[in-house]
Amino acid sequence: MFTDVLRVPPVSERLPLNTYTLFAYVLPPCLSYYAVALLVILPGTRVLRIALWPLISLLAFRATVSVDFTGGDPILLIMFCFVVRTLEWTFLKDPLKRYVRPIGSSPSVLMDALDLSTNIRGVGWNWSKSLCFPPHTRPTSGIWFTAYTLLSALFHSFICDTFHVAVRGFSPETFIIPSGDTIFDSTMPPLTRYVRSSAITILMAVVIYSSVQMIYDMATLVGITVFQQDPVQWPPVFDKPWKSHSLRDFWGYRWHQLFRRTFAVLGGWPLGSVFGHAGYVLGSFLGSGIFHNVVLLMLNQNVEWWCMLFSFGMMAVGVILERVFTQMTGRRVGGWIGRLWTMTWLLLWGSFMVDGFGRAGMFASSNVFDTASPAQGTVDHYVTAFDRWLRKCAS
Repeated sequence: MFTDVLRVPPVSERLPLNTYTLFAYVLPPCLSYYAVALLVILPGTRVLRIALWPLISLLAFRATVSVDFTGGDPILLIMFCFVVRTLEWTFLKDPLKRYVRPIGSSPSVLMDALDLSTNIRGVGWNWSKSLCFPPHTRPTSGIWFTAYTLLSALFHSFICDTFHVAVRGFSPETFIIPSGDTIFDSTMPPLTRYVRSSAITILMAVVIYSSVQMIYDMATLVGITVFQQDPVQWPPVFDKPWKSHSLRDFWGYRWHQLFRRTFAVLGGWPLGSVFGHAGYVLGSFLGSGIFHNVVLLMLNQNVEWWCMLFSFGMMAVGVILERVFTQMTGRRVGGWIGRLWTMTWLLLWGSFMVDGFGRAGMFASSNVFDTASPAQGTVDHYVTAFDRWLRKCAS
């Protein structure tokens, strides 16, 4: 029965991830995804792409519900991205074109399809020409670029783990268990409660920033050393987001744009076609909320969807308010007032986002400093002292 195919079994009935399930369940959607990436760069394949998308979606759904990906395995998120990216490629009228290749390499349809499959920002492709990438600030020489990137990965790994330890130090009894806990301590008065939650939110923002930078550095090293790519194909992923002078500047440029296209496909384009610019902004942020909920589903099957949708929805409201301000005054949001506005809005609504992370058990994810760290004792001491001081002030 077709309904049996679409049935979502409980986690207890799902198969473990092993060699058999990898080849039987995970590999088919991966190969199908690559096949569509190959078709979308060839002319006259639109009808075939339209016919293949339901099959790819079904294969991705089959892999997601048949194999146990709980515990933070990223394959659930990968399958979700497969479905969204192939949906966009399905309805394109013209073939996608690549205009940047490694120096000395010969044009190859197979290699172009592989690059398109893994190039989520579209660097070197015509579909990303409207994006503005951060300027290159790293050494351009191959050896020095590789050394710089390696040191950056190590540095941001240390920062990520150290600040992760700091976050868990606020509630070592509950933040280290998979069920998680809220960052809003109901036993404290409102003022100290939100000072505490704001401190956790800021620390978690550093964790997210440094972890994304670390992963990007590692991917860069693979691209440069294994696939012999050029440094120009790996522009910086961030552009000093702490210097943002508006929410539009933060979310539209300085923060990473890795999944910007995915968010647009999920919600920006559908709502934008109906409600114009405001619909595009709101839809893109709601798409981001859906995406981040999928991330949390990898950790906890019982996540509450409203946290991500609400917090990212309020980010959209802030961006729309900035546009209204510009239309009414003729001036863009900027200067020190713009920076204060940006950081205040991010901290206010970002706290609900981080609270969703905490209650989904994200703080309990393992890190290298859990058992042996020269910084752990110092970090725990100061975090515990700060938390004790807040509770003393609240009493």
